[in-house]
Amino acid sequence: MKTIKVLIVDDSLVFRQMLMRYFLTVPNIQIIGYAINAADARQKILKLQPDVVTLDVEMPGMSGIDFLKNFLPEHPIPFILVSSLNIRVFDALSYGAVDFIRKPDMALAHSKDAFFSSLQSKIVIASQAHVKIPQKKTNECILPLPSGTLSHNTLSSTIIGIGASTGGTETTLEILKALPKEMPGIVVTQHMPEGFTAMYAQRLNRLCKLEVKEAKHGDPILPGQVLIAPGSLQMKVVPAQKGYMVQCVNGEKVNGHCPSVDVLFSSIADNVSIRKVGIILTGMGRDGADGLLKMRQKGAFTIGQDKASSVVYGMPMVANNIGAVCIQSSYKNIASVLLNHLKQ
Repeated sequence: MKTIKVLIVDDSLVFRQMLMRYFLTVPNIQIIGYAINAADARQKILKLQPDVVTLDVEMPGMSGIDFLKNFLPEHPIPFILVSSLNIRVFDALSYGAVDFIRKPDMALAHSKDAFFSSLQSKIVIASQAHVKIPQKKTNECILPLPSGTLSHNTLSSTIIGIGASTGGTETTLEILKALPKEMPGIVVTQHMPEGFTAMYAQRLNRLCKLEVKEAKHGDPILPGQVLIAPGSLQMKVVPAQKGYMVQCVNGEKVNGHCPSVDVLFSSIADNVSIRKVGIILTGMGRDGADGLLKMRQKGAFTIGQDKASSVVYGMPMVANNIGAVCIQSSYKNIASVLLNHLKQ
């Protein structure tokens, strides 16, 4: 396997040394240097040409996020944000960062171990990612959204499931922003740590016409509402006295993830007797592919994000290869494809 060259950007000497010590034992990842602030980072990146950069969000002088906003359009390389619980992480993702990870509690050994394991995995994924820089103009053919509103029956007798991983925070946002507030209930599993899912839901709620919230155990699935799976809990759709609700429970990781897209999609396939739609978006690995296939086998309409618009064409590729996807689409056209299907 090719050695991945990594540059660390962090003003904390202790944290830099901790990362460099750990990665001395990882054969396929080489720390080629470090930077202590934005100006130093620009110089080191241009000189050392890393494959992946880890970037501290909170730095003296120019923040990591402002640096990213200015630097990435000219130099589209994969950045992984390393941050405390900070809502500005999502701004950085909108500027083109590939992924983020929460800084560990330095006093807890298990917290550091989990951090290192996760960061190692994210570096490998980031090295294969297609960095997406927001552009005002595009040559891509964008399908118009269909006019008119959905019928009351469609709103009340349909459940839509969305699953995503690396690159999915902004992709899901763009899809939901394009949808009207009159939509069937939507449930979303995005691979994301505990704490960040609540902030992510709040951000989506501000930017979308739909009501978006982090799901709580027992929440009903309602038209016009989007429920985001909480970080560290598995979310399932189950029947309720009237309609359907979500269960958010502690559970083992599935495909390495909690929450897992397969858990969500499989529960929709097994428990939902009304109209079903499944959408699988960018991400590494195969989480969600088997669940989406079960949904399609139970009559669901399924959409997979295409390769060209994916940050990481893993999950949707596997889903397409095993026959789980009815139609592939650029994320910019998924809202149109979905609405056209619901109007049939």
